[in-house]
Amino acid sequence: MIMLDDLLGAADFRAAVDGLAAEFRAGRRLPPVHQLGLVVPDVEAAAAELEARGIGPFFIAGGAPVLWRERGQERSFKGKLGMAGHKGFELELLEPGMGSDFYRSCLDGDGKIVVQHLGFLVDDVDAWAEGLAVPVHVRGRIKTGPLVTEFVYLDTMEKLGIIIEFINWRLFGIRIKPRGGLYHALGRFEKLIGKRSLSV
Repeated sequence: MIMLDDLLGAADFRAAVDGLAAEFRAGRRLPPVHQLGLVVPDVEAAAAELEARGIGPFFIAGGAPVLWRERGQERSFKGKLGMAGHKGFELELLEPGMGSDFYRSCLDGDGKIVVQHLGFLVDDVDAWAEGLAVPVHVRGRIKTGPLVTEFVYLDTMEKLGIIIEFINWRLFGIRIKPRGGLYHALGRFEKLIGKRSLSV
């Protein structure tokens, strides 16, 4: 397991992140790493811990994706996540949730923050997944009003020790790249209104 603390403790955080699955990524000409997917027992507790260390604030939300297809089977999944930016990367905190063991299987027994996946922004998640010819573990979609997030998790854990994810964000059908500052502003707003997690 790759622990977030090991990356944060590195002399160069960016270089440590860029070194993850570097050979696999270079051989397939993947875009730059956009996101670190972090599995935690409790998103709010993990966010508070990282915020105390100067990371964030995190925007926290819970809900169910409109699509969660796991190994070809449609499933109902519900979970909670927290989002923040750190040194040019998006940090995504993820609880085990209900309806799947996809995140739960990566929990650390001591409750440490595990780096489960690397996320890459692409124009077409299905085309990129097909191009790599790696089995798809999860195909999903999140929809909040005009904002739609498409994502594919590839089954690379056994081979690489980490999962590869392709992500596409669209607002009113236009591709966007979320910025850490937006998450931080939303996180501050949640704290201001006294509601640490929003339902989406």
